[in-house]
Amino acid sequence: MNLKKMGAVDYYEENIMLKKILPDKIYEILSEKVNFKFINEIRVRAGKPIVLSIGGHRVFLGEKGTTGNIKDAIFASKIMIEDIIFRASECSLYSVNEQIKRGFIVTAGGLRLGLGGDLIEENDKIKTMTNFTSVNIRIPHEIKNCSLSTFDLITKKDGVYNTLVVSPPGAGKTTYLRDFVCQLSERNYAYNVLILDERGELDLGKDNCIGNFSDKISFARKKIGFENGIRSLSPNLIVTDELGQSEDVDAVLYAVNCGVSVLASVHCDSIENLANKPFFEKFIQDKIFKRFVLLSLRNGPGTIEGVYNENFARIRC
Repeated sequence: MNLKKMGAVDYYEENIMLKKILPDKIYEILSEKVNFKFINEIRVRAGKPIVLSIGGHRVFLGEKGTTGNIKDAIFASKIMIEDIIFRASECSLYSVNEQIKRGFIVTAGGLRLGLGGDLIEENDKIKTMTNFTSVNIRIPHEIKNCSLSTFDLITKKDGVYNTLVVSPPGAGKTTYLRDFVCQLSERNYAYNVLILDERGELDLGKDNCIGNFSDKISFARKKIGFENGIRSLSPNLIVTDELGQSEDVDAVLYAVNCGVSVLASVHCDSIENLANKPFFEKFIQDKIFKRFVLLSLRNGPGTIEGVYNENFARIRC
């Protein structure tokens, strides 16, 4: 899958949200001289050049568009960063402090702003973040049919295999999960699907992108979301992004022991390195996941390198 080769997507809502949060000058350059649909990230760091991630490549933003020459790059200021974050919070940092404590803000249009700055702790708990020094604006892309080449290997007659999407950062795992849920709905797989949208990125809030059979719990830790969701919504399948902590592993095991299938993702650059990730020994030893989908940036975000079974044997290139 390559962003340039995929069909046209309506980015109107994302563009409007970017216009709301970006400085006018930066937005004008991006809208007039850079194609929004190919931008994955906009990284703004105090005292450093603004960097765009486009199709897995990183370039500077200059007055005339993208540039590889740092001398032509636009440098960001701390005031610019604070202004972006203030606008993204709709002029109330307090209202989004629960998100800020976890290192990000998610806008109504589905943009996720990762934050850098000073974490303030109190009684071993994060109280807030101040003195913002960087912001990473991640732009979600709905890429229709990007999961289709693997769909038949993940589904079965009576459900969905426990599947882990393995991907380095920025390689399209969230986009893949979102499209897979949509494909289930379009093919009338009437499974009750619980979207555990911990970071507010899976559901873009438009065009029914999570299908007709989905319920959603947002901004909850996986442990809480899995337990409450299974108890209250009786899902057949739980879809969630970015497993990483010990309690995430426990949440997946809890779901599987309850007879609920899990489709999840994890940051990792190869199948071989997956076995070395902390807390994942149980998954590997007990063969909890029956399918692994490996993504990369080789031909742009979302390149599918292969599908593997529970024994790490490749079953499709």
